Amino acid sequence: MKYHRLFFAAAAAAAISVSAGAQSKSFKLGQWVEIQNSILKELNRSYVDSLPVDRIMRTGVNAMLDNLDPYTIYIPEEENEDLQMMLSKTYGGIGAIIYKKKEGNVVINEPYKDSPAYKNGLVCGDEILEIDGEPTVGLEAAQSSDKMKGKPGTAVVFKVKKLRSGDTLDVSIVRERIHIPDVEYAGMLDDTTGYIKQTGFTENVSNDIKAAYYKLKDAGMKRLVLDLRGNGGGLMPEAINIVSLFVPHGSLVVTAKGKDAQSFKEYKTTSEPVDTTIPLIVMVDSGSASSSEIVAGAIQDLDRGTVIGERTFGKGLVQSIRPIAYNGQLKVTTAKYYTPSGRCVQAIDYSHRNEDGSVGHIPDSLTTEFKTLHGRTVRDGGGITPDVEIESPRYSRLVYSLVLNGVIDNYVLKFVREHDTIPALGSFSLSDADFEDFIGFAKTQEFDYRSSAKTLFDQMKDEIETDGLTDIMKTELDALEKALDMDKERFIRLKKDEIVPFIEEEIAVRYYYQEAGIQVRLRYDDQLKEALKVPASKLVSFKD
Repeated sequence: MKYHRLFFAAAAAAAISVSAGAQSKSFKLGQWVEIQNSILKELNRSYVDSLPVDRIMRTGVNAMLDNLDPYTIYIPEEENEDLQMMLSKTYGGIGAIIYKKKEGNVVINEPYKDSPAYKNGLVCGDEILEIDGEPTVGLEAAQSSDKMKGKPGTAVVFKVKKLRSGDTLDVSIVRERIHIPDVEYAGMLDDTTGYIKQTGFTENVSNDIKAAYYKLKDAGMKRLVLDLRGNGGGLMPEAINIVSLFVPHGSLVVTAKGKDAQSFKEYKTTSEPVDTTIPLIVMVDSGSASSSEIVAGAIQDLDRGTVIGERTFGKGLVQSIRPIAYNGQLKVTTAKYYTPSGRCVQAIDYSHRNEDGSVGHIPDSLTTEFKTLHGRTVRDGGGITPDVEIESPRYSRLVYSLVLNGVIDNYVLKFVREHDTIPALGSFSLSDADFEDFIGFAKTQEFDYRSSAKTLFDQMKDEIETDGLTDIMKTELDALEKALDMDKERFIRLKKDEIVPFIEEEIAVRYYYQEAGIQVRLRYDDQLKEALKVPASKLVSFKD
């Protein structure tokens, strides 16, 4: 009896402890809500200036969510269209990428093929002087873009200065629902190798992948490359549907585990595959995240294909969209996901990340071994480690500067104004004369053309001055600075092989639209070329 009394006493104490814990948690939350409301009311009554309520409330919400993870975010009603753009890559508009100098007019940079802009004759280089009667000079790029967007079926009137003729005319364009496809390109790399470039996981992309597969199969495809490099992910159901195309019906693709047992869910393929035997290569890099990692992880764990490239980003979190007050939305992390072998893709430590945010080096001692379907060893720790690792190209600081400062874009606009046509894409390349023209143009532009070494030297020089060592080290510093100094023209010539592919790609897009840019990029894709050379003995082949 004594033991029974002790047992019941302990059980009661545990129940009280759990109840108290839950009560304490709820009390703390209620206390904080009351404190926050009290502060806002007092500020509204007493603060010396007009209270910017919208701004401080949004700042407070964002700061609160920033303490959780990078992917839980608040989306107010006025940004719901941006949410739809993120989920479906669709918007109401004319279908064109614009370029806008701060004090200049809007310039059509890239019209999408078959878009309303394309159908109404807008071409790269056309200037938009007015949008619905409002001058574009003085507008920010985002303001101009917002005015061009609108409900499909509504009209927007542009005053346009045409590139070729120089004429100014009014052009009325009826907006349409613009969809930016996630399958950016599908084509044959050679007589037997099909290639699909996928850039996202929005609604129905799996159907587009399926259609691309059949197109390539009809063209003679014997092996398939699915390129997920730079693909930041999207809808998890689309990732499951894509894996479903290549593995047997009923295969486990991913498992989600959340806060409680009810959130545990296994996701298996529910449709019949199109092909379970074609050799499959999945290309990934540090920009491949979320749903990209679900696809790569499942293909790897099921021994269905070979993952090639660099370690992926390491985002193994599932987000759900929850409606909240005043038509807002909360994109909230509700679970972590696990590959078929049991690996969690989420990086172990948020603090050890590369500059691009991807997972950094994780020692094997901090990871756990898992086994694929046929017994190969794979590890967790963040991201998917490829079966065959091939480094991505590394570009100089100069190339990034030329791109980010719009030097290449502006040169391409100049090129388009001066060339009515270019040769067919298969025979187009930037001539030596064109590159000399680019050098002459770039020399007139303001941008930071220092090398990475020179940038680091300048930082070091500042530190040496702070330490009071400049006079002591003057001779050595002057000699090193002279060696590192390189004028703009000389540095551009030195990096010609890096720069030319970027210029060619941008020119090709202006004359032959978006797919042409991918085709040019493939010419110079050394990582992909190395992947195609991997011997069959190193490739993973699926066995039933």
